[in-house]
Amino acid sequence: MKVSPRLRLTALAVTGSLALTGCISSGDEGGSGDDDTITIGISLPLTGDYSEPGKGIQRGYEAWAAYINENGGLLGKQVELEILDDQSSADRVASDYERLINQEGVDLVVGPFSTRLVIPAAQVAQDYGFLFVEPAGAAPEVFEQGFDNLFYAAPAVADDHYNYLADHIEQMPADQRPETAAVASMDDPFAMGTAYGLKDRLEEMGVEIVVDEVYPPNTTNFDSIAAKIADSDADMVVGGTQYQDAVNMILALQQLDYQPEMAAFSTAPTEPEFESAIGGNTEGIIAPTGYTPHSDYPTNKEFVDFYTEMHGEPPAEDQANAWTTGQVVAAAVEAVECADPDPECQQQLIDWLRENEVDTVVGPLTWDDQGRPQGAHMIQQWVDGEIRIVLPEDLAEAEFIPVKPRW
Repeated sequence: MKVSPRLRLTALAVTGSLALTGCISSGDEGGSGDDDTITIGISLPLTGDYSEPGKGIQRGYEAWAAYINENGGLLGKQVELEILDDQSSADRVASDYERLINQEGVDLVVGPFSTRLVIPAAQVAQDYGFLFVEPAGAAPEVFEQGFDNLFYAAPAVADDHYNYLADHIEQMPADQRPETAAVASMDDPFAMGTAYGLKDRLEEMGVEIVVDEVYPPNTTNFDSIAAKIADSDADMVVGGTQYQDAVNMILALQQLDYQPEMAAFSTAPTEPEFESAIGGNTEGIIAPTGYTPHSDYPTNKEFVDFYTEMHGEPPAEDQANAWTTGQVVAAAVEAVECADPDPECQQQLIDWLRENEVDTVVGPLTWDDQGRPQGAHMIQQWVDGEIRIVLPEDLAEAEFIPVKPRW
């Protein structure tokens, strides 16, 4: 079997500055075998369909490791990340985690990006009795597999991401609510979970769904889908999207001069590149988010300052979810005072997280028996050229725009 190259990253603190050293190897040597380090294995989609958010997750993990090492490490040991590229393949991600656990001898593992990759990865981790904290597997089916080792490190599962938006629409005067909606989603559990969670709520309040399209993950041409949406003249468009598909869909809708009153897309509008990718016409576009760099949760300011110094820009949601994953693992490790592949240690980590709350940059997290977080996502909207929290009202940074300007 051909295995992916390994990116080994060791994050070290140096006087007056932060130095990151990395090398690419064939992956033929064994695990760290070093009592002074804790090695964490990760497989990420650094190429393929999920590469854009996958790289964001990578940056978040690397920043967390660098921060931890600069501040004493875990249990007084330096953290080393061993990152494999699963190329957005479910088969490859499973073999990657097999390799990390069996051949590399990592002490801990954390999860990849995307529900499609989280499920096979979590299965391997469970087979070997490993704790599995993950940053981006929010679809309902993740929590229907019977995993007892999995914890999703974000505030809410996919079906509930738009709850605050649905509540707001429902409370609007009847003559101001959208009467029709067009829904188009990638055939991806997370994307469909977000879109159809909102679709169900809209239907419950009497909004007619005039377009309901599901497209393959590798779709790049959105002309036909955009034409159906434009022809429907729906008041609202809902995109169950990752990044590039949302950009391509919006560009196709712009070319047809389709102008919805509301436009909501999962994931993509929170990415730093989104505004330039769609030509700067972002005003009023909506997205759910589990994170804002402006929140006053404990440790968030430290995270934002550290990440911004490291990368020259503040973190987005993907980076925050990876950092949060690290915080959750670190809390368990420090509490039970172990971080090694021994089944007894791994079970202690799992048991501790089942019973305790962890303070993170996305807020305090607790989980049910299937690993579902017990929280809610906020709603962001592009307002005056910035992506800002608009719902719920008690956390709002700007007022909700009820009618989206032209894009």
